[in-house]
Amino acid sequence: MKRLSILAALLLAWFATASTPAWAKLKVVGSTQDLAALAQAVGGDDINVSYIARGDLDPHFINAKPSFMVKLASANLLVFMGMDLEIGWLPPLITGARNPKIQLGAPGYLDASAAIQPIEVPTGTVDRSRGDLHPQGNPHYLLDPDNGRRVARAIEAKLELLDPKNAADYQANLAAFEKKLTDKEAEWKTEMAPLKGVKVIGYHSTFDYLCKVYGMDLVGFVEPRPGIPPTPSHTLQMAQKAKAQGVKFVLVEPYHDPRDASPIARMSSARVLEVPTEVGGMDGVVTYFDLFDHIVQILTHPSA
Repeated sequence: MKRLSILAALLLAWFATASTPAWAKLKVVGSTQDLAALAQAVGGDDINVSYIARGDLDPHFINAKPSFMVKLASANLLVFMGMDLEIGWLPPLITGARNPKIQLGAPGYLDASAAIQPIEVPTGTVDRSRGDLHPQGNPHYLLDPDNGRRVARAIEAKLELLDPKNAADYQANLAAFEKKLTDKEAEWKTEMAPLKGVKVIGYHSTFDYLCKVYGMDLVGFVEPRPGIPPTPSHTLQMAQKAKAQGVKFVLVEPYHDPRDASPIARMSSARVLEVPTEVGGMDGVVTYFDLFDHIVQILTHPSA
């Protein structure tokens, strides 16, 4: 009996001090629902995935809740968008979590933007007079499917590093993801081909990568400057521009008010379309593939 008690005590001590028991799944937290979906695609059944910012919320403005710190406190890997997208809320969460595994420079810290080539990197002085401008470029890069591929590869490399025993699973999952993505890219490109050269206006600079990939001509924004609410004078200017240039669509994220774009449509032949920008942005958008399927369907069949 005494030997059993000693053995039990030793086992309890080991469980208490082991950072990641051999039988435990890696805990991966994505700063956004998009990143969590990509991590799930690569990690499969070998990881537990959660996220902080829901896909139907503006990722620039998330309340740093204590529950998010609790989530990060037990994470083995944090994957975040970077390029200052989460600058207003993620740093205090990382600090408050007091988890050395996900601090800057730690193996469980992954800035996904390091895997992509950003667009719209501003020149000159970047200050508040230019709105909510990101010094490192446009952070909405996952609306380019190839960037989704690049980020998935970066996640796979981290999972292998942190959990080498399941490396073969991660490699196989990534290969399956990339094959499906390549097939879907060809499908989406074919469906979107008629929209090449079509002029559109965006609410925020969220759709810039999407327009670049599919050749749509993004001629302006509902916001006068990034993150600045629309003004009557700017709305009138955009309406006149839409009418003069034959703008077809005004693209609005699910978390912005489409009524802000309505005057532009009324004064021109443009049509306001609510378009998901992230996984979770609309009902049925559960995976990264769902996201582009919905986007393509909305843009190519706006009357459906």
